Amino acid sequence: MKRRTPAQEIAPPSPGDAKTTLAALQHAAHDLAIPAATRGLLQQAHNALSQSLADCEAERERYRSLFDAVPDPVSIIAWDGTVLDLNKAGMNAYRRPREEIVGQPIETLNPDLPQDHMVPVWETLNRGDTYVVEVTNMRGDGTRFPVEVHTAGLTFDGRKAMVAVARDLSSRHTAELRYRELMEAMDRGIVVQDAELQITYANVAAMKILGVGQDELVNDALRGEQWLVVDEHGRELPPERYPSARALQSGRIIESTVVGLYHRLRQQLMWLTVTCVPQFPAGGDKPQQVLSLFSDVTRLKRDSTLFDRAQSMAHIGGWEWDVTPDRLYLTDEAQRILGHRPAPDTIEGMLACLRGDDRERLRASLGQALSFGRNLDLEVQGHRADGRSFWVRVIGEAEAGDPINSRLTGTLQDITERKHDEETLRVQARSDPLTGLLNRDAVLAELESRLDDPLRSQLAVLYVDLDRFKVVNDVLGHAAGDRLLASAARRIQRAIGNEGLIARFGGDEFLILCDTGSDPSRPERLADAILEIFGDSFRLDGEEFSITASIGIAQAPLDGVRSQQLIQSADVAMYDSKRRGRNGWQTFTPELAEQQLHRLQLETHLRRAVNNEEFHLVYQPQIDMRNGDVVAAEALIRWRNHSLGEIRPDKFIDHAETTGDIVGIGDWVLNEACRQMREWQDAGLKIPRVAVNVSYRQFLGEDLASTVAAVLAEYGLPGHALELEFTERVLIEDAPDTLRTFAALRQLGVILTIDDFGEGYSALNYLRRLPIHGLKLSQLFVQGVPDNQSDVAICQAVTGIARSLGLALVAEGVETEQHRDFLLQLGVHVGQGFLFAAGMTPEELRERYPAAGMA
Repeated sequence: MKRRTPAQEIAPPSPGDAKTTLAALQHAAHDLAIPAATRGLLQQAHNALSQSLADCEAERERYRSLFDAVPDPVSIIAWDGTVLDLNKAGMNAYRRPREEIVGQPIETLNPDLPQDHMVPVWETLNRGDTYVVEVTNMRGDGTRFPVEVHTAGLTFDGRKAMVAVARDLSSRHTAELRYRELMEAMDRGIVVQDAELQITYANVAAMKILGVGQDELVNDALRGEQWLVVDEHGRELPPERYPSARALQSGRIIESTVVGLYHRLRQQLMWLTVTCVPQFPAGGDKPQQVLSLFSDVTRLKRDSTLFDRAQSMAHIGGWEWDVTPDRLYLTDEAQRILGHRPAPDTIEGMLACLRGDDRERLRASLGQALSFGRNLDLEVQGHRADGRSFWVRVIGEAEAGDPINSRLTGTLQDITERKHDEETLRVQARSDPLTGLLNRDAVLAELESRLDDPLRSQLAVLYVDLDRFKVVNDVLGHAAGDRLLASAARRIQRAIGNEGLIARFGGDEFLILCDTGSDPSRPERLADAILEIFGDSFRLDGEEFSITASIGIAQAPLDGVRSQQLIQSADVAMYDSKRRGRNGWQTFTPELAEQQLHRLQLETHLRRAVNNEEFHLVYQPQIDMRNGDVVAAEALIRWRNHSLGEIRPDKFIDHAETTGDIVGIGDWVLNEACRQMREWQDAGLKIPRVAVNVSYRQFLGEDLASTVAAVLAEYGLPGHALELEFTERVLIEDAPDTLRTFAALRQLGVILTIDDFGEGYSALNYLRRLPIHGLKLSQLFVQGVPDNQSDVAICQAVTGIARSLGLALVAEGVETEQHRDFLLQLGVHVGQGFLFAAGMTPEELRERYPAAGMA
């Protein structure tokens, strides 16, 4: 065999040599000329070499796979700077094939390296450290790109070498540039401070917000002695409590803290909201600097203060409930409204401030809001810690964009004052302002409520009417009448005590509701108590008046099951008491029920009488008693009903006054009388005028002057062809309106007369001021002359009044020659009565007085 040289023994065999050796060993192992033992050894050597080569190839493939898997360019460099290997990322980065780089000096990749650039690399690697440098490498097309190269030592194929990993910095440089541009472009201030809180960077927005000039150093401009730092409540903060200092000390982010910066020289206060982020060095456990991000919220702070003030003025506070942890937030005004310290911080705490029933109502509404997303709007009542009650309107809704309704927000509005005002108005609406008792509407509602309740429906109604009240009211005036009503109300209250509910039902009428279930005799006993307490006289303006009461009693359910029916029954009983002589009480009876039924029938038929044309007029002439001439004809109404027959005026006129039907009836009478007057004039019957009675309800309930003017115009009559007769009641109803209406009627030329003068308690003061033409002397006084001296005296007095005031006078009820002679001697020239004629139809009047008014 040929001997190898030492150099050949040291050098590793090439792949070609290994394959040749394997082939030779394989050939020799099968050469029969070689002893079998030797051939066996040769075969073993062949197998061992073959396995070794396979292991070598597997290691090479593993190395190449790992080498090419590194995403950054990796180079294996000989100690002298020659490139020994390059991975796939390097070929892609340098845009060159491997063959163009391997075997070339490192300057091929970086032509800008300085001379002796390997010296610091060797020094670092020999110390066992990694050499890091930022350089610019070159691609195959000549373009450059920045890299950060980390170089470490290694042994490669048994030789001392280096591995260099290059990180492309192009993206990082771009990102850093964009980050810096972003920081400069932001409208929020950014300041970076080192561990000593010295400012190392401030963006443009920070300089602008803090008022730092272009030529100023930011650290000089922000020296502590120039600034006073306060918290959001205006309390001074020491430097260690600044948000940036707290972030450095704790190593935690300090979020959204409001601070105030007051510049001592400029005397200017600004408010900032600051978030401070500590920044740690690589591998460090303490912050090396802190970044503060802040915004100027001076305007927002001012608006928030104004909003808080507005909330306080409007008594509106806000609340927010975070459901899952049950956290409740209340604004300052909301806390003030609830009036508990400490303020509730859970929803149950807020509910505990409310009354029991309202607490459950609000709890149920909160549940509806959470389960179904419904809004809530409730008015509830509660008590503050000092015991005072309050009313609050609670409004709430689920937060928008919250699919599981985990948070509710809303407002609390203090409506205590409004509720008190409403209660005052409610009391006023239910109370009679003169007596302080319940008014008509309130007692009707209470009566209906009791009748609807089976447990309270056994009750009685006492209808109380003051006897002779109109005497005081007419003689002394309304003010005295009001004082009398107030005094009477107090007496009734003393008589009833706690045994009944008292109301002023209208005018001089009172209503009392009392329970009869526990004491059936209570209504009569209370009625006796009222009569007894009215036994003492009333004193008004130094005078004593004896005022008694007439009382009607009706009981439910015997006398009525509805309020109106029961009150009507008591009213019927009260009028029966008056008929029996006043100053007493009367219970409702079946006989009175029959009368009431008749009254209801009368009311029903009366309401339809005008439309059914059941009314007609008769006319009683007014005669000049000196010569028998007709000076006027008074229109008198008559009613003929198909079911009830002929009904006298005294049976239905008062009822029509009570129900208000008199207004429609009166309008019909006025229209029919004027129509007849027109017909008489067209027929040549010269009756100077027609007289029509006017109810005080017509006078008060409508524009009487306009109605009269329209009727006169319709029939083409002058005003003096119509005479309107009023009762004395009109004189005292409402003086200003009375004067205006009388003046308007007189301007039309209408003759105005006060009927039945002397029957009431005439208000002579009003009589003197009203523009009337005449008086009618009541037949009550005419019938007693000349024998009854009292009637004679009254007739003389009325005549004197008329003469002194320049008023015409007509005597009513002239039925005998003695009446006429007395009146003529007294100077009364015009009269009417049965002596001359009863009421006549228009045809009868024409036949009896064919030349009326022509004498």
